[in-house]
This record gives sequence, structure tokens and C-alpha cells, in this order.
Amino acid sequence: MSLNITIATRESRLALWQAEHVKSLLEQQGHAVRLLGMTTRGDQILDRTLSKVGGKGLFVKELETALEDGRADLAVHSLKDVPMELPEGFVLACVPAREDPRDAWVSSQYARLEDLPAGAVVGTSSLRRTVLLRALRPDLRIEPLRGNLDTRLRKLDEGQYAGIVLAAAGLKRLGLAERIRHVFDPEQMLPAAGQGALGIETRAERDDLRTALAPLVDPATSLTAAAERAVSRAMGGSCSMPLAAHATLQGTHMVLCAAWGDPDGAPRLVRARAEADAAGVEEAEALGARVAAELRAGGAH
Repeated sequence: MSLNITIATRESRLALWQAEHVKSLLEQQGHAVRLLGMTTRGDQILDRTLSKVGGKGLFVKELETALEDGRADLAVHSLKDVPMELPEGFVLACVPAREDPRDAWVSSQYARLEDLPAGAVVGTSSLRRTVLLRALRPDLRIEPLRGNLDTRLRKLDEGQYAGIVLAAAGLKRLGLAERIRHVFDPEQMLPAAGQGALGIETRAERDDLRTALAPLVDPATSLTAAAERAVSRAMGGSCSMPLAAHATLQGTHMVLCAAWGDPDGAPRLVRARAEADAAGVEEAEALGARVAAELRAGGAH
């Protein structure tokens, strides 16, 4: 059965690309799809870090309101922006195939982070990236960097930073892969839970949409993202949590790594790693809970 579907989306260039991508996939299934562009609180507040103004859920709430009042049928998010616990009546109905989950080094002058002189300024507003960068290079100055992708690149080009760290997925999706000087190995810069993946949210009672979205679900991405998000959930994860979690899957064998750092303390990381057979979401989430327990045992809080 074909549906008429309205997708709620933020209006940044990357968010619109993501919504258009999902729109195209649904149209290939025979559905009629239109976009509803919206500006969220997270887009409006640019003078403070997200951890100080309510977290990444600020990018989600207005879209959920559109779902609740019937203006939209589904919302497309960057999965790493989706809170670990959704409001009652909402579900994460679909996680499509993931783009590159890694972090990218972007700089006009320096090919790699290792090339920076002591005291150089690196831009990021991610607490996760901040603690990872401090562990790698405690001699650098890590300064806030807010705004959409184009704004961040403009600030770099204006010389405000020696380099910045961005998600490789966003740069690749917008045809900006040539700006990437170096892609960090996950062992060096562990990605955020869900990084590179999309999350499609609907109202819980919309079984018709779940059926329509079923062909878009990527089983491997769904399982690895479930494990990563389980680490965050068990740690009380939010934007104010300097936490990284990244899973890989070979067949049904999953390896999950996580790291936590204190943004105000010594540049030391607490790391955890575990592996298990994970053929379903329950096993993936159990592995995530196990890794979170290891982090707490190591001093993470």
C-alpha cells in the first residue's frame, strides 16, 4: 500500500540532504513524500555549548511536536542527536545503512593532528572530542565551535582555528570529502554512539509507517547502533556526557569499544572493550550494558 508521507526535518544543508535521501528511498518503494522544513532550538542557540543549554535533544523536540500534532508523519535525525530515551508515544522506527562513522581532521595548514605546534587552537563543541583530543595532545587549546557544517568550515577558513574535527559522514554526504585531510582511526578517536547513522522517528501507533520503512532498515547498523546507544543509556548518556562508543560486526560477532573522559580533570581516558555473539537487539544491548559497567568500574561516572 502506498502512503502520502510528510517528513519533518531541520533546515540545515546536511539535515535536508538526509531527509531528501530518505525521501528518495521511500519514493522508490512507491510512496508520495514531501518535506516539512523546521528550525529547532538547537539551530537557534549558537553562543553556548549544547551541554549547557539542554543537549542534543534540542535538535529533536520541535520535530516531535510536528509528529504529535499531525503536521508530519516521520522525522529524520542524525542518530547521534537522538536522546537515548524517547518521549512516551514515540519510537525509533528505522535505522538505515550507515555512512562512515569516523571523525575527520580538517585543516588548511596541517595534514594531521600530530603536525600541530604546541598551543595551537583546535575547534570542537563536542565534549567527547574534547576529552579524546586532550588525551592525544594535552598541549593544544581546544576551543568551542558551533554552527552548521558550512559555518564551521567558514570559521576555519577565516583562521579562527588551526584545525577542526568533524564527522566524516557529514562531509562525504555534502560532497565535501576533499576538505578531509585525515580520517582518524577509531582506536585513536573513538566515534560517538550512532555516528554516521540516521534515525527515523515516528509515533508509536503508526504501524503503517513501520511497514513502509521496513525495506530501509539495515540490520547490521541497527545492531551496532543499539549496542552503542545502550552504553550511553546505561551511563545516563546526554550531550553533557564525554562518552564515545563504537561497535563493529562480523557475521554475528560484535566487538564494542567505549571511552570516557573527565572534561575538567586530567587528560586521562577510561576505556572498555567487550565482544560477544549478537544476533539480535537484546544481545547487542546486553553487550552495551556490560561495557558501561566496565567503564564505571574503571572510574567513569
